[in-house]
Amino acid sequence: MSRRLPSTPPNLPGFAFIRVLGSGGFADVFLYEQNMPRRLVAVKVLLPEVVNDELRQMFQAEANLMAQLSSHPSILTVYQASVAADGRPYLVMEYCSSTLGQRYRAVQLPLAEVLSIGVRVASAVETAHRQGVLHRDIKPSNILTTAYGHPVLSDFGIAATLGEAETTDAVGLSIPWSAPEVLHDEVSGSVASEVWSLGATVYSLVAGRSPFEVPGGDNAPAALMARIEKAKPAPTGRVDVPPSLERVLARAMSKRPQDRQSSALEFIRDLQSVEDELGLPQTPLEVAMDDWALATAVDLDERTRIGGQHAISEAGGARRRIRRAANRGSNTALGVDSRAPEVTTGRARSSPPTTKRLVWGISIVAALLVALVGAGALAVVQGTRSIPVVTDLRGMVAEGDGTAVMFSWDDPGLRAGDAYVVQINGTSSPPQRMATIAVPADDGDHVCAVVTVTRDGKSGAPSAEKCVDVEVQAGVG
Repeated sequence: MSRRLPSTPPNLPGFAFIRVLGSGGFADVFLYEQNMPRRLVAVKVLLPEVVNDELRQMFQAEANLMAQLSSHPSILTVYQASVAADGRPYLVMEYCSSTLGQRYRAVQLPLAEVLSIGVRVASAVETAHRQGVLHRDIKPSNILTTAYGHPVLSDFGIAATLGEAETTDAVGLSIPWSAPEVLHDEVSGSVASEVWSLGATVYSLVAGRSPFEVPGGDNAPAALMARIEKAKPAPTGRVDVPPSLERVLARAMSKRPQDRQSSALEFIRDLQSVEDELGLPQTPLEVAMDDWALATAVDLDERTRIGGQHAISEAGGARRRIRRAANRGSNTALGVDSRAPEVTTGRARSSPPTTKRLVWGISIVAALLVALVGAGALAVVQGTRSIPVVTDLRGMVAEGDGTAVMFSWDDPGLRAGDAYVVQINGTSSPPQRMATIAVPADDGDHVCAVVTVTRDGKSGAPSAEKCVDVEVQAGVG
């Protein structure tokens, strides 16, 4: 079947048409020059024959999503959205001269570049997930390159919210980079399927072909779908690819969603660990700070001052985040994972002063406040370039309005910007600054916790696992 000709570019006030950039199933993309400010822009215009209420809503949703996310350095910037005089909706976007889809098959990309692209694009995906948005079409051709060589993720046209994805029909499926459960129509998208697509995309950039493509073989859609559903991806075939990266990609493309990395963030950590193994500069994480991090981003001259009101304010926010974490279901898997390569902690240090022992019987709120104030004071006097390790994780059952397992630990020497990541029975909670966490539990539950300190986008060594068996005494409450 021959490809269709592009539609006629619309007449847009303030813009001068230059040439066609590309065509898709629902829209064309044109290169325009904007008059003020003067710059080249890409304009995505819906095709006149497909413009209907449903497509208009999808297009408007894309404009809104990209406007919310495009401040991210690895997401394509959207400048404006409107409707042309002929009734066609359009988006005005940052112009990128090339896509990775044009490069990875033509030349072998350096492994360092691929790992960096993987971290940056996965950071964009993690950022979208934290705002409740699934991209649902992650693939090399949707990764553009700016004039400064920075990769950016584009085309959120079939994106869905995390809640809607379970019931929304798949649109515009890209088979080589789609997870088996998506091909089976079990879901139209999920965090786990996005991890699969990230793994398949990085694999493609490394190998120069999609994961289940057979050079010289049958690569028709039906054949690809059959291999994706039943086979394992073959090794990339590159001699410079370490076994660790092969394992990372194979795990990301596991047939069972629960066997994959639990989030885009965990996938990032795995790629960063490969960079460390190869002696490459670690690509920085590009995920927006939580409110606890913003609270600690103080002037350098203020780092030695601990204000009581500031500590109380931070404790209040911490309590709210613990309640949200306790009520959040584990299926979204948007938390931070604590698994990371071993990090040497450097020479031995004198033990820091311990925080006050928590008085569990009074109230959970009081316990949080005591732990947080102690942690903040110790963070001032601890100064080390190595990432500290939690060595005294404790756990106990607390009963009040409801049964919970309370885990606590002494501050090992946090600095401004550091955070704890707590993994409960294999599921990670959001980063936190307080040295305690409450986990709702029922009689007979076996609850285990592991605590890791994160610093500057890197994770330290995890603590020893602490487990608590919940046995609620009859008549106690």
